[in-house]
Amino acid sequence: MYSEDDFVPISTLQHVLFCERRAALVLLENLWEDNISTAEGSVLHEHAHQVATDSRNTLIVVRGLWLRSFRLGICGKADVVEFQLLDGDCNNQGISLAGRPGLFRPFPVEYKRGRLRSELSFEVQLCAQGLCLEEMLGIEVVSGALYYGKTRRRKEIQFDKYLRDRTESAALSTHELLKSGVTPRVRYQKKCDYCSLSGQCLPKITGIRKSVTGYLAQAYREQEYETSP
Repeated sequence: MYSEDDFVPISTLQHVLFCERRAALVLLENLWEDNISTAEGSVLHEHAHQVATDSRNTLIVVRGLWLRSFRLGICGKADVVEFQLLDGDCNNQGISLAGRPGLFRPFPVEYKRGRLRSELSFEVQLCAQGLCLEEMLGIEVVSGALYYGKTRRRKEIQFDKYLRDRTESAALSTHELLKSGVTPRVRYQKKCDYCSLSGQCLPKITGIRKSVTGYLAQAYREQEYETSP
């Protein structure tokens, strides 16, 4: 169990899965820089939070709901949590809502820019919201959805054992990274070109510098060998 002082943002789990160095730059060094992708994503999130609650017959939509888990040490704001009216077969997945007959199942929805696609880091972020809801409400949350703004389509995600394990592992890695206080060394990959922190991380330059240092050291050793008696 963690205390509130130990909480890390749910969004950080996505960074850890994408790149631990990026997570450290955000979490330890308080660095952030928007690019067109993150800016569009921020607008999409703001739009999702504009109306707090919306009722649609058997569906209640709550926006900007704060979530937390003491077990995982995470907290954050959900874009949308839908409460769906259940039939009599899913009582262990529903809760009572004041002034509403029946039981409602919570269903988190995370907004993402771009087109419909599979992305483990997004699924882990969504699953973390589901695990928070489970702890807060004392019921099982079996699934959620990722909504993609470009195509205006959603992808339902099942919170199976594999995804739950990956989510818990990501939360633990985030806390270990924070506890270590060490920003991992750069390791350039193709995905670095699309990272909003590329200009501050400088993965290509840092990687090249490391190679040059090794090259110069090797050249110096060879020169010493050639000039030695």
